[in-house]
Amino acid sequence: MISCAIVGATGLVGSTILKVLEEKKLNIDEYYLYASSRSAGNKIKFMGKEYKIEELTEDVPLKKFTYAIFAAGGEISEQYAKVFINNDTIVIDNSSKFRMVPEVPLIVPEINIKDAYDSKLIANPNCSTIQAVIALAPLHKQYRIKRIVFSTYQAVSGAGTRGLQDLIETSMGNEAKSFPYKIYNNCIPHIDSFLDNGYTKEEEKMIKETKKILKDPTIDITATCVRVPVFNSHAESINVSFEDEFDIENLRQLLANSPGVAILDDISRNIYPLNTFATSKDEVFIGRLRKDYSIKNGLNMWVVSDNVRKRSCNKCCANIRRNY
Repeated sequence: MISCAIVGATGLVGSTILKVLEEKKLNIDEYYLYASSRSAGNKIKFMGKEYKIEELTEDVPLKKFTYAIFAAGGEISEQYAKVFINNDTIVIDNSSKFRMVPEVPLIVPEINIKDAYDSKLIANPNCSTIQAVIALAPLHKQYRIKRIVFSTYQAVSGAGTRGLQDLIETSMGNEAKSFPYKIYNNCIPHIDSFLDNGYTKEEEKMIKETKKILKDPTIDITATCVRVPVFNSHAESINVSFEDEFDIENLRQLLANSPGVAILDDISRNIYPLNTFATSKDEVFIGRLRKDYSIKNGLNMWVVSDNVRKRSCNKCCANIRRNY
């Protein structure tokens, strides 16, 4: 009997996880849905059944689950993840709490699913990192990456329901509640808190997580992460310099044949990835592929993905399938 607990089932990511699970029809016999006291007692339709949301308390982990998917933030993960693990449950955590712990695998199934096979705790990367490394991993294997410059254009859905509400409210002239400034008609170069070195935590996450997933701490990486007034799907301009020379058509074909990637790159017909096209799709879309002639072996590309769905798919589908 395979069972799965969803912790944070009523949030934006949690509700997307439920949607993805319904679509993918994994071999799960029983589900248990948990949230905070605010949502406890509410009923939702899932898998053709009516489920009652339970409050997560210290008593809950006494039940034995096969899997527990955490989508309720770092504090909840810190409080409960190891209690579930001690009860022989495989925990797949969405927060940043365990990502950089050396012994915890940071998993993107298209790249390194085998690293998850022997671990009871699996960390899910930042959504902006997931789509970036899916584009970068095959290139690093083939051409060896020396340096990466990330410039991200991140949708408000990355901040959850509150972020979506902020865009709606500020478009009507109301004050911002989730972001430091009105997001409507603005691009805000500030995601998460600032660090002493001038970078934000979001930028630091992309730098450190990319090195960990690609298993190469020698790659030089810098990042600027920007919140933009778009409801859903993150876009990223990624500039890469390689050790080895490359042919742009061979590189394009390499990406086209890589798992999780879809190429949209025909500038003669104005075809390139757009946020609206990527929304509700599983793939990472790549376009505007072109050499950067200002540096040796340089490449520019434009990468777009449904950030909420990709994070949910990354977390709940391939990682659970690891034992099937």
